[in-house]
Amino acid sequence: MLRSPRLLLAFLLLTGSAIVQPASRLMASPAEGPAPQSQPTQKASLKPVAAKAPDIPFHDYEIQAEEQLLALANQSRKQAGALPLTLDNGLSQAARTHALAMLEARQLSHQFNGEASLPVRLAATTALQLDQEGENVALDYDAEHGHEHLMLSPPHRANLLNPAYNVVGLGVVRSGDRLYIVQDFGHALPNYSSAQVKERIAAAVNQSRHQSGQTVLARRDLITADDAACSMAQADKLGTAPVHKLAERSTVLTYTSLHPETLPNGTTHAITSPTLRSFSIGTCYSRTDTYPTGVYWVVLLLE
Repeated sequence: MLRSPRLLLAFLLLTGSAIVQPASRLMASPAEGPAPQSQPTQKASLKPVAAKAPDIPFHDYEIQAEEQLLALANQSRKQAGALPLTLDNGLSQAARTHALAMLEARQLSHQFNGEASLPVRLAATTALQLDQEGENVALDYDAEHGHEHLMLSPPHRANLLNPAYNVVGLGVVRSGDRLYIVQDFGHALPNYSSAQVKERIAAAVNQSRHQSGQTVLARRDLITADDAACSMAQADKLGTAPVHKLAERSTVLTYTSLHPETLPNGTTHAITSPTLRSFSIGTCYSRTDTYPTGVYWVVLLLE
């Protein structure tokens, strides 16, 4: 089974999920009658907050070993019927930084004292929007044996073959005749514009009404809704003063989501009310302490 009498030295596993379970809030009571007309507007999203990883000399990396690990991983995924992983430079930067940290500590770990968690580490180096992530770390003699030994371990194999993952970052640094290996996996989501997010939410709203036998609502996007969404992103919470102000005259749903085509649970009753005439959507994408890899902050006004 092994192509060498040398045994696997060590490896560790970390699997994680940043799947956002949408948190929603219903405020005030439905306002009857048509809403005032307002010109549609696009609110600029907040800029992602991401710290740069320290610069590491290029020659310290085992580039060939990283390339070999990617090829071996995708070969195994093809045999298992999973789509290939795409290498992301940002994830690789995070993986290399962590591999160097393990080299300096002379031990395997997923998080050293003073080091950020995996989601925060990945968010600091990649612009990808991730809703799942996982990590394999290993110490072995070469890339071929590293991959082979990881595949012999069921949980590490599960990370390598996970069909949900579509991107990976690889970091390998050498210590004598051994390699410190880091594989950072993720599931990257489409990068929607504000307008695209609103279109998907609007389609979900009218689909919900259609399924309940209600009429399609007129859509009137208000700049105040975008302002309220960005106020939530800035505060890293759903309930803010601008949201409460909107709730004085409308039913307001606030929530976070990574999948704008899906409405939060528990919102059907409010959305399918027969007294509604129109609705407005406010959105703002941001990375925060609660959502380090980013999330859409949504304000949905029902009038």
